[in-house]
Amino acid sequence: MIYSLLKQQFQLDEAALEDGKNERIAGQRLAVDERGNVLVWTGGGTAALAPPAIVGAGVQYPATPAAPAVQAAPPAASPSLPDAERWQLTVLFCDLTASTPRASQLDPEDLREVEQAYQDTCATMIARFDGHIAQYLGDGLLVYFGYPRAYEADAQRAVWAGRGIEEALGQLHMPLV
Repeated sequence: MIYSLLKQQFQLDEAALEDGKNERIAGQRLAVDERGNVLVWTGGGTAALAPPAIVGAGVQYPATPAAPAVQAAPPAASPSLPDAERWQLTVLFCDLTASTPRASQLDPEDLREVEQAYQDTCATMIARFDGHIAQYLGDGLLVYFGYPRAYEADAQRAVWAGRGIEEALGQLHMPLV
């Protein structure tokens, strides 16, 4: 990807761009620098430094990278336990604010309709960024990023999902009181 495009799309300064470049080229050996202005992905990881963007209503969010191809492993000579693995997990909790006073002011059927529209909107945005809804807690949602699939930018995906939820809910036209 062209460096000037990376800087513009992700609002990077020279130091941040250089750090990301060095990590992918020298640290992870996933990319090469061509002619000093283009980062060329050589493969091996799940996503490039800057995935293509999905355009939401007025805001651009990076796309979810394709799942990496699974290579068949040779059969083991004897069954063994897999090595323990530590995953970084980012947790997002979404909650409908002021739901208690709203519950006393709305008809139960209307309240359920509002909660359902809220949860559907959240679920759509969470799925866009490959999050996993672990649990519905009343009018709240407990969401994992990094499970069941982990990506390098799971924390950023959680933030993008949260921003997308706020934006999408701002466009919902529901009778709240």
